Amino acid sequence: MPGPRVVSLVPSLTEAVAVSAPGLLVGATDWCARPVGLDVVRIGGTKNPDVTAIAALRPDLVVANEEENRAQDLAALRAAGLTVLVTEVRTLGQAFTELTRVLVTGCGVAAPRWLAEAQDAWEALPPPAHGPRAAVVPVWRRPWMVLGRDTFAGDLLARLGVVNLYGSHPERYPRIPLDELRASGADLVVLPDEPYRFTADDGPEAFPGLPAALVDGRFLTWYGPSLAQAPAALRAALR
Repeated sequence: MPGPRVVSLVPSLTEAVAVSAPGLLVGATDWCARPVGLDVVRIGGTKNPDVTAIAALRPDLVVANEEENRAQDLAALRAAGLTVLVTEVRTLGQAFTELTRVLVTGCGVAAPRWLAEAQDAWEALPPPAHGPRAAVVPVWRRPWMVLGRDTFAGDLLARLGVVNLYGSHPERYPRIPLDELRASGADLVVLPDEPYRFTADDGPEAFPGLPAALVDGRFLTWYGPSLAQAPAALRAALR
């Protein structure tokens, strides 16, 4: 018996569903780049999905995220008679819980091996080889924006011995002037390559004298199959 027809509005969840339950996914956003070569109907962006196009696919389930997707779009999908599963992922523990909810409860498949491997990899994470390092973690420039409170990426960094200096900020992604970031007392600047694509030539120069760690944004911000490789990849980047 065929499984449910699924549309994903979140790149991380798109990869998780496509890898774990091949054939169930019928639609995904323009930003869903993994798995490489994914061949499904594209239904617009994460912030502007085409509700009519999604409804035309007759999905049994639309998977979304409270941060990635807008409430008004999710309401429009529900008004069109569609079932929408909205995830919240602000910690590693939540990621594992929500992935299980999407894959096992929502899609009706067995928990995939990669999910167990990811849990094992994070549980086996050795303690940091150094003391806690205070960091600023920009996610955008022009204007400068950084990780604030209550973020998935911040939780992963904390497990790796990196303390986000703006982790108690009232906002989750505050705009902070560059001069303030430079004067924050940070020991490190962590520069992921998404959502803004920081590179060796675009980012470190703004923080003269401060060590910069360039990290793969997929390992820092995605909750999916990449979680199994993330501990080792992030530890290597943060050395």
